[in-house]
Amino acid sequence: TRLQAGKGYKNTLHCVLTIYRKETVAGFFKGMSFPLASITVYNSVVFGFFSNTQRLISNYRYGDGRHPCGMLDLTVASMLTGLVSVGLGAPVDLVKIRLQMQTQTVLAENLHLAGNVSSGTNIPLRSVNIPSQRLYRGPIHCISSILQTEGLQGLYRGAGAMILRDVPGYVLYFIPYTIFCDLLKPDATSSPHPCSIWLAGGLAGSISWVTATPADVVKSRMQADTQLQRKYRGILHCIIHSYKTEGAQVFFRGASVNAIRGFPMSATMFLTYELSLKFFRSL
Repeated sequence: TRLQAGKGYKNTLHCVLTIYRKETVAGFFKGMSFPLASITVYNSVVFGFFSNTQRLISNYRYGDGRHPCGMLDLTVASMLTGLVSVGLGAPVDLVKIRLQMQTQTVLAENLHLAGNVSSGTNIPLRSVNIPSQRLYRGPIHCISSILQTEGLQGLYRGAGAMILRDVPGYVLYFIPYTIFCDLLKPDATSSPHPCSIWLAGGLAGSISWVTATPADVVKSRMQADTQLQRKYRGILHCIIHSYKTEGAQVFFRGASVNAIRGFPMSATMFLTYELSLKFFRSL
């Protein structure tokens, strides 16, 4: 988030060192509470919807809900899952990003003042530096503040960019996972080994997050764009403005972090999902 929507960071290492120096270790955990509280529900919805959509497609096309889905079936199921995930994930991401960007100045960075004394002598125009202030005390205060100032639609700012990220992103999440699992199986009839599931999930996560980085940059910038300092009028304006001011490379900010983060996170999720399914089916 800081790399994609923040200012003054030369690269990933410089970002890490800057956060540590200014905010200590606690700075790396800003905005964590709300995603942590909702991640169980979010993943349950995403994986549950994906599984049930596959079952419905198989039942409709082949007359058997347990019939293996083809690539086209998986693509449709993945795209629909990405679309549904935005409804739940957009407010969570918005709150997380607003809390993570608390180091940004709440008011305008420079307040220009001009006045006149009684004699009519002009006071020279000067710039007054406004110190950084905390706008939100926590996730609940953040939500209530957004609802009061921007309404319900304020919680879904950047949802359009999130759709552009998650619809193709989930296709490049579930499809590679399925392909890697098939490749790593000893034979066509056997189930993949837990290690194979872990590796396939990790690789799929890295691929998905790296390819989704350009849309993720736009989403992060849209969601970090508060009403008090609104910079972007919409998705297209955000893309054009970012390109004109920072070049094409801006859309790949944080790609390395996404790749590194995506592997263990996705590997763990897929392994837990598959083992949970196996456990409940054996009951």
